[in-house]
Amino acid sequence: MAELIAPHPRVRGSYAAAMAEFAAEGRGTEGDMTVLGREIRRYRELWAQADRFPELTRDLLAEAKETTPRLEGWVPATTLWWVEGDEFLARIAIRHRLTSLLLAAGGHIGYDVRPSARRRGHATAMLRAALPVARGLGIESALLTCDVDNVGSRKVIEACGGVLEEERDGRLRFWVPT
Repeated sequence: MAELIAPHPRVRGSYAAAMAEFAAEGRGTEGDMTVLGREIRRYRELWAQADRFPELTRDLLAEAKETTPRLEGWVPATTLWWVEGDEFLARIAIRHRLTSLLLAAGGHIGYDVRPSARRRGHATAMLRAALPVARGLGIESALLTCDVDNVGSRKVIEACGGVLEEERDGRLRFWVPT
């Protein structure tokens, strides 16, 4: 049974395979400004190095701390991995608060399911499992956004109680009770 875990070195092999799947579909290019794109560019060289992979997990865990240095405009975020045994299936990030940019476009929660694990209910189950974590961070209602044409993500958000607020600049904005 799949579960949320904090980033952990034990899933290094399947994490590396998942990141290769994302890269094969064009994620991680210089133009990919998503959190996943940034992680692919930043950590690509660590995936194959078992002795260095813990650096990646330590960095991701540190992102949740208020005192961790981060890019201007970025906020603390809790990253969790959706795994089944040692198989990395997906990632979800819960931003602890919203900036004006996140309020306009990104929201509190973002997630990515590896291509080979899609269409199996993982995104819905992972988001459901992450909502109490968001609540524990003081988020009573989480903003999630998706592209207008991303039917799969829209269904995930709605299945988790998301209420459509509006469409803005090609993105749908949902509020999801935690």
